[in-house]
Amino acid sequence: MRKLFSGLNQIAAGLGIALSVAATPAVATDLTFFYPVAVGGPVTKIVDDMAAAFEKEHPGIRVKPVYSGSYQDTITKVLTASKGGDAPHVSVLLSTDMYTLIDEDAIVPFDELARSDEDRAWMQGFFPGFMKNSQTGGKTWGIPFQRSTVVMYWNKDLFKAAGLDPERPPQTWQELVDYGRKLTQRDASGKVTTWGVQVPSSGFPYWLFQTFTTQAGVELMNTAGTETYFDKPEVIEALQYWVDLSRKHGVHPQGVVEWGTTPKDFFERKAAIIYTTTGNLTNIRNNAGFDFGVAMLPAGKQRGTPTGGGNFHVFKRATAEEREAAMKFVKWMTAPQRAAEWAIATGYVAVSPAAWETDTMKKYVADFPAPTVARDQLQYAVAELSTHENQRVTKALNDGLQAALTGTKTPAQAMQDAQREAERILRPYR
Repeated sequence: MRKLFSGLNQIAAGLGIALSVAATPAVATDLTFFYPVAVGGPVTKIVDDMAAAFEKEHPGIRVKPVYSGSYQDTITKVLTASKGGDAPHVSVLLSTDMYTLIDEDAIVPFDELARSDEDRAWMQGFFPGFMKNSQTGGKTWGIPFQRSTVVMYWNKDLFKAAGLDPERPPQTWQELVDYGRKLTQRDASGKVTTWGVQVPSSGFPYWLFQTFTTQAGVELMNTAGTETYFDKPEVIEALQYWVDLSRKHGVHPQGVVEWGTTPKDFFERKAAIIYTTTGNLTNIRNNAGFDFGVAMLPAGKQRGTPTGGGNFHVFKRATAEEREAAMKFVKWMTAPQRAAEWAIATGYVAVSPAAWETDTMKKYVADFPAPTVARDQLQYAVAELSTHENQRVTKALNDGLQAALTGTKTPAQAMQDAQREAERILRPYR
């Protein structure tokens, strides 16, 4: 699962969630809620407690959270259940699954669930950057919940040791190389003990790659999800830059860098600068034994990042009564106060401007301003790669990226091959 949850003890108290549940009426509306987490632990307790608090305020509705594995596991289970007539009523899935869910006729647009002016105002209340992966064809198919951008973390102690200003991270692609050279450390035998820069390339390489392509001034797909542009010169330029960080400049590990171990490498001072999700912010805050900074990503031709993370979706199999209950649940979970508390607990970006205006969030960022970085970076954000047949198209790109990073193909050949495969997959949708 992309968004790692760690170090979330004392969350229930921080959320101020009441655990007692009021007695439910004899007849209640039951909702099955698929949530993408692979194992039990603090995050499941948070979600359980939130469901209990919702039930207390809505005694006619019962919510059953089902912890359905990774995002990939969850979309597979959801689609299988939908075909068998047993889909959940509501689920959090990757925002990029939107076209797949529409093509499978699995979900309903929230426009059909919005009955009042208040409902419609709520739908307009989220950051526009997060709605780019939530809307298509003039309809809203997903509601932002646990959303993110890629940000840069740096070890201030290692900056000081390298003679760099610990309060000034690199601002451009060239500065990232220059800083990386000063920060990369080797032992007496020449073996690298600390890499200057580390950008993970397993799990979600396309997502990290989109940071470079956006900064190169190009997007990877059209807004209809029917075309990709993997072989554009700017895309190849972006991949060449990523490859050059290791093979030309020697400031980045060669080959495939693991997503899951990158925060640990940062904690262990094996990497001075890392790129990862803002969803790792709470994890890093709780586990880094040193002073660290969080910043927007360095600019190429411009600044940029893709958005990421999960949206709420309501499924078509639900009855009218269940859809109404699901709408109430999604509205409750994304209300400003709850969005602020969820962001503080996890490190995700609070999804609405109103959440940032709550006293809870204002107090939090006054003491710890790092979360504002991802929020402010939204002005430079683009939609995460999402197309029809999204998993197959994404795999074509991921395979190309890893071929280039491991040196089995040139960046140009890798992207030309990926584009050829994407065009073959998407041809029926054009």
